[in-house]
Amino acid sequence: MAFTPRRRTIEIMYTLRCLLAAALAAALQAADAPSASGVDLKAMDTAVNPCQNFYQYACGAWRKNNPIPPDQSRWARFNELAERNLAIERGILEKAGDSQIGIFYSACMDEPAIERQGIQPIEPLLKQADALASKRELAGEMVRLQLAGVRALFSFYVSPDDKKSDQEIAHVDQGGLGLPDRDYYLKTDARSVELRRQYEEHIHAMFTLLAKAQDAKGDDPEAETRAVMQIETALAKASMDRVARRDPEKTYHKMTVGELALLTPDFEWKQYISTIGIPAVESVDVVAPDFVKALDALIAQTSLADLKTYLRWHVLSSHADMLPRAFDDEDFRFNEHILRGTQEMAPRWKRCVRATDRALGEALGQEFVKVAFNGASKEKALQLVGEIEMEMRKDIDNATWMTPATKQQAFAKLREVANKIGYPEKWRDYSSVKVAPDDYFGNVLRAFDFELRRNFNKIGKPVDKSEWGMTPPTVNAYYSPNMNNINFPAGILQPPFYNPKAGDAVNYGGIGAVIGHELTHGFDDQGRQYDGAGNLRDWWTADDAKAFTARAECIVKEYDGFSPAPDVHLKGKLTLGENAADNGGIHLAYMALMDSLANHMAGKQDGFTPQQQFFLGYAQIWCQNTTEQVSRVLAATDPHSPGEFRANGVLRNMPEFQEAFSCKVGDPMVSADPCRVW
Repeated sequence: MAFTPRRRTIEIMYTLRCLLAAALAAALQAADAPSASGVDLKAMDTAVNPCQNFYQYACGAWRKNNPIPPDQSRWARFNELAERNLAIERGILEKAGDSQIGIFYSACMDEPAIERQGIQPIEPLLKQADALASKRELAGEMVRLQLAGVRALFSFYVSPDDKKSDQEIAHVDQGGLGLPDRDYYLKTDARSVELRRQYEEHIHAMFTLLAKAQDAKGDDPEAETRAVMQIETALAKASMDRVARRDPEKTYHKMTVGELALLTPDFEWKQYISTIGIPAVESVDVVAPDFVKALDALIAQTSLADLKTYLRWHVLSSHADMLPRAFDDEDFRFNEHILRGTQEMAPRWKRCVRATDRALGEALGQEFVKVAFNGASKEKALQLVGEIEMEMRKDIDNATWMTPATKQQAFAKLREVANKIGYPEKWRDYSSVKVAPDDYFGNVLRAFDFELRRNFNKIGKPVDKSEWGMTPPTVNAYYSPNMNNINFPAGILQPPFYNPKAGDAVNYGGIGAVIGHELTHGFDDQGRQYDGAGNLRDWWTADDAKAFTARAECIVKEYDGFSPAPDVHLKGKLTLGENAADNGGIHLAYMALMDSLANHMAGKQDGFTPQQQFFLGYAQIWCQNTTEQVSRVLAATDPHSPGEFRANGVLRNMPEFQEAFSCKVGDPMVSADPCRVW
């Protein structure tokens, strides 16, 4: 299909919108109507032998009947649920009237107002960059730009101190790239070279649009493009790769502000830190010191004119989706269509719902949980968490490769794991964020400023472990090593992950495996380096650490062999944590199911034993279709494996699966060298 940007202007007929939303909700509800067991029988391709390709057996019909929508680059069960949640949020926002979230959403939907404003919203930022008189003023300019949401040169943020997890610390980190990863600038294969050429075309096109909007006939987009590419390539060469960044010891370098200043004499760090808006500090964590050193050399070797051009580019690229249609379309053309294979821009209402969630997420989330979250879901999740934590304790106790000393430390950490289900205990107060009906750009920046300053003001205060890192409608979950807690937003506690109408076996395979996955993260190759208090501390004996590494290396090699696209392989070391959590999580969930069955034996339903239902329930949460383009991006950048390998890659390691489906040695779903950490 050819690229044809499609946009939806503001709908006029409110009644029609309501009818469409109701029809969508009814269709989604009907789609969730479970079989007797809860297995999605319509998703299956029973012509496939489950011992040959279980993913296709469980998901084949779903994949055939669910092509990727034109406004998506991949379509999975996660996306199905996310779309449902979007529809619910849309209904909330369209009835929100002159409330804060209602005004924000309406301003985003007001495309004519955005067109009338043109590039006026970013003009002050562009002028500030152009006004730089010397490189010594660069620190002050970076403060102004980063406070306005411009992602350039480096990252600066506040989060818990890895070795004093009850305290917040400022972090200086690498950044400033326009492509998804450092390797996009460095690889020399034909596909990478072509993608860089297309990126250069994109930069050129955006600068051309800007020159036209400013009536700046003297600008030279070709020279500007070269300057941006030279600077970003230098930053890429200095950046740590994603695998190296997985080791928290390699990204912890606490030093005084004075020591930081010595790393980069050509950048005024003391001025930057004193004016960025954080309380006075003596120390910071310099996540990537080599990057900071290289940044100093880059500043010294680059002309002031080229630095200005680079900053102007990042003003433009950081805010393109809030500018008039020509900029928005060009931003989509490269970043979504070329890079990820998305055919059409999402309807405006979807983009505005997502924007509201990003800006005022807990205000919208508070309304979402009133409409969409069943208290019984929270109770069931808490029950499953308790069961799976008990299984984790048994698993640690039975680990023959661990010594008693390390086991006791692991038990201590497990006892300290906290569980957060659904939504925050205390909602965030956004009352200080001003929203205006005709100022979408300003609304976004004011919400960004609120969140940034809220983050900065944490310094000097105790870490708030009740805080959430995801909004309630989010279809995801996470483990926080510094806080040693597992978090399950309301958005994921719905079908197909948790379905109150489904049988226990399917729910253990769905939300149970997700809970086990997040709990296992506390003991994966990263999480195991943190103790129960959330501090980066080595609590392993040397022999146990060696045994863990050997078991983990098996998973690394296994996933290195999986190919999601032609001539592309997964990076086993990049995906190790998620793969270990997948393999461990399903094991814990299965043990919990078997304990529950010991109390009441269950027979077949829909022709499947409870064990078979469990594995089908697990595989079916990973049903997925992806574009080749996004498969390539994800293989380079995403620590998660694609759905096919989250199903088959895990199950081929499980004797319990092979027994459930009578698979034999030599079948593709039986690994010749099964891997397991937990």
